[in-house]
Amino acid sequence: MNEARIDKWLWAARIFKTRSIAADAIKNGRVTIGGMNVKPSRMVKVGEVVSVRKPPVTYSFKILKTIEQRVGAKLLPEIYENVTTPDQYELLEMNRISGFVNRQRGTGRPTKKERRALDDFVGPSLEGYGDFDWDLDDEEEE
Repeated sequence: MNEARIDKWLWAARIFKTRSIAADAIKNGRVTIGGMNVKPSRMVKVGEVVSVRKPPVTYSFKILKTIEQRVGAKLLPEIYENVTTPDQYELLEMNRISGFVNRQRGTGRPTKKERRALDDFVGPSLEGYGDFDWDLDDEEEE
């Protein structure tokens, strides 16, 4: 077995949870081999480097073994080698630290935690805005 379909390999190597999700990612141009977009039926060979874009990171995997049947997580080091550059992981860490959630427009209201984070973010610039004393007339009369 020298070759395998890219959608089956991505599923079998546990990069995507289902084969249909893998096929959709390929169709949407998030999976490339050698910088070229591919089709789900593209056959992959040992030694090829597959790049998978899962925003905000682009992961790269070198194929060590072509499989079409899903294997246990302990066997993954025999299937592929993760050759993702360290700067991609730094980008992922920075995104996690920033706490900013890239919400798609129209996906609903912010959660309580997100709302508090927004208030903390916006709050300091409006510091003292509501501290105006409206009872100035009362103080002048006394």
